[in-house]
Amino acid sequence: MRRQALGFTLIEVLVALAIIAVALAAGVQASGALLANTERQRESVLAQLCIENAFTELRLKSMTGAGRPATGEQTFSCPQAGVNYTVVVTVSGTPNPNIVRLDAAVKNADEGQIMTLSSVLGPP
Repeated sequence: MRRQALGFTLIEVLVALAIIAVALAAGVQASGALLANTERQRESVLAQLCIENAFTELRLKSMTGAGRPATGEQTFSCPQAGVNYTVVVTVSGTPNPNIVRLDAAVKNADEGQIMTLSSVLGPP
């Protein structure tokens, strides 16, 4: 009479390890995608803060008697979260002489242009 062996065969163990390896690889890939998405979101939020700061500075100067911003480009430095961003605001006219258009672009030395945003500046 033959005695039945207890336990798993080598093939069964290898198949189980292969399944676990595939599952772990998928988990690592999903984690990497989440981290990249978080970094993009962080960059977008910081870039938007920089643009809003530049627009607010132009609005405050307009309201405090410095007058309308001159047509052309203005550059603002914006350090946020340990990164130095550069905001380039292009001021252009509109058909209404009391309103100017503001087009801003945020740039980072590492990634280039991150975000653009447009607004208008009306009378104070």
